[in-house]
Amino acid sequence: MVEAALTAEQVLVAAEDVLRRYGPAKATVVDVARELGVSHGSVYRHFPTKAALRDAVTARWLADVMAPLTAIVESDGPAPERLRAWLVGLSTLKRTKAREDAELFATYRALIAEDRDGVREHVRTLVGQLAAIIGDGVERGEFAPVDLAATARAVLDATARFHNPAHAAEWSDPDIDAAFDAVWSLILAGLAPRA
Repeated sequence: MVEAALTAEQVLVAAEDVLRRYGPAKATVVDVARELGVSHGSVYRHFPTKAALRDAVTARWLADVMAPLTAIVESDGPAPERLRAWLVGLSTLKRTKAREDAELFATYRALIAEDRDGVREHVRTLVGQLAAIIGDGVERGEFAPVDLAATARAVLDATARFHNPAHAAEWSDPDIDAAFDAVWSLILAGLAPRA
């Protein structure tokens, strides 16, 4: 690879491959450079530290998760349907990543545990998206008036078992979808307009 033409995106793709192969404890910037066929200085031109590279890999993964969820938030349709689609979407995205690329998913779990600021920002974004959907439902009379931020956070917390990587071991439970349906029924009943 020509070092001058190296892009940050190419570095991130290579970093994912290296992390998948060696795991976060053993992967180095030199390994990423070797994967790209460049000097480690070329990698450092895009990411000044190993921590910055790891944070960028984590941010890239979280952005991949957010894109389809953002589309649901911005779509039309009844808020209850969009809220369920958003929750199912978040759960499905995380479960699919865990199932289809277990090594990289385990790496992301480790990287996310290290990047507390990134996780807090991700959670703020998730809560903001939930609040937007719930707010639409309140405006349309589909949901009862609520404290949007507190309710959105409660919905995220109530569904953590289905999307939080800390619960990944539970995602293969054959009853996980029935458990989600039960939690969804409680959320919907809690948000329903009062007579």
